[in-house]
Amino acid sequence: MPDPRLAELCRRLPELRLLTEPGDLEHYGRDWTRRWTPAPLAIALPASVDEVQAIVRWANEQQVAVVPSGGRTGLSGGAVAANGELVLSMERMNRVLAFNAVDRTLTVQPGMILQQVHEAAREHGLLYPVDFAARGSCSIGGNIATNAGGIRVIRYGNTREWIAGLKVIAGDGELLDLNRGLIKNSSGYDFRQLMIGSEGTLGIVVEATLKLTDPPPPSQVMLLALPDMDALMEVFALFRERLALQAFEFFTDRALQHVLAHGAQHAIEGDHPYYVVTEFDAASEQQQETALAAFGHALEQGWVSDGVIAQSEAQAAALWRLREGITESLAPRRPYKNDVSVRISAVPAFLCEMQALLAHEYPGIEVVWFGHIGDGNLHINVLRPDDLAEDAFIAQCEQVTKLLAVTLHCHGGSISAEHGIGLVKRAYLASTRSAAEIALMRGVRKVFDPHGILNPGKLFAAD
Repeated sequence: MPDPRLAELCRRLPELRLLTEPGDLEHYGRDWTRRWTPAPLAIALPASVDEVQAIVRWANEQQVAVVPSGGRTGLSGGAVAANGELVLSMERMNRVLAFNAVDRTLTVQPGMILQQVHEAAREHGLLYPVDFAARGSCSIGGNIATNAGGIRVIRYGNTREWIAGLKVIAGDGELLDLNRGLIKNSSGYDFRQLMIGSEGTLGIVVEATLKLTDPPPPSQVMLLALPDMDALMEVFALFRERLALQAFEFFTDRALQHVLAHGAQHAIEGDHPYYVVTEFDAASEQQQETALAAFGHALEQGWVSDGVIAQSEAQAAALWRLREGITESLAPRRPYKNDVSVRISAVPAFLCEMQALLAHEYPGIEVVWFGHIGDGNLHINVLRPDDLAEDAFIAQCEQVTKLLAVTLHCHGGSISAEHGIGLVKRAYLASTRSAAEIALMRGVRKVFDPHGILNPGKLFAAD
């Protein structure tokens, strides 16, 4: 017999696309974590703001939890539906709604894929600068929900800096029009900023007005090989002082081995423990000469063992693949992931403690890590040995994460730099937020979602 709650939803919204087949429930009920068995009630794919409002009001009346869903590329379990929730997929709401040349804004629906946002901005000679490897599958709504960062934060900042306005359906079904694209607006609380990074627990984004900027000047991409970890911060300080950096990314030899096995081509001979891919402005001959001089100085100081500068767009893309292909190359191993951050000034001390901790706690287990040194963000990927059961592996990793959270707390860091808290990290929220802050966060959640239907269990355990 069909679920009477769904029958009522279909009666109210006869045009709503609703999926209940087992394959659809499994596909839409999980994200990239793959740690929970999907068990949603159904999948709703609204095509309008009115339909989203009606669904939320129905969910309140029927006491059905709702899990907002974008590209489901998240790594923290934020889009998992494992307890009979209704998945609210925004993939049909995927259009550009408006472009304003004077304001230099692009208004889009939340289901629009990030790469499509980039292309739409380029059509007008402008740039939406938030960028990362999942650009071809993640959605702008999901980016907003987690305040996504990526590879160019050092130049442009996180998603938060590029949101001029939001339209959001709150937990009671009310439509909120937040900031309306204003540059200056000191009329009370900025709920727009509150929604960004809230992981769908306060409201559902149904429209976003994005700020655009000028395209960057011509750039060059350089791959560097480094002899040790101490050299990493020396090279970063040197390049940041002399060059206009757009990105500064590092990875280890183990990360490189996985990418090469996945089909990438190495650009530097020999084996080196650490690598950096950096991109910087190179519009003039003087800027190019400055870059070569900086490289030469790093080589003389022994901070760099070798390096190569891309001579074409194709070569630049190949060098970037060595960094951006890491996550994809590791995906078949379903790694346990930590996504952490500290202040840039705290990176050297934290790295030293982190390496010692991982070496001691993961004997015989491969750990692959890489990161955005320019913004203090490190990604740690722990690969399960074939002879270790997954439950035992997860339990061991959780114990190590507790120790890592303590280390982060000592350095004033965060257990989640850019992937959100979701289900995976909620037990460690207190390492980043005080008890008073968490209490206030819970209070805010109750104000925006009085019946607790929006993504319950995410961020912190449900009341």
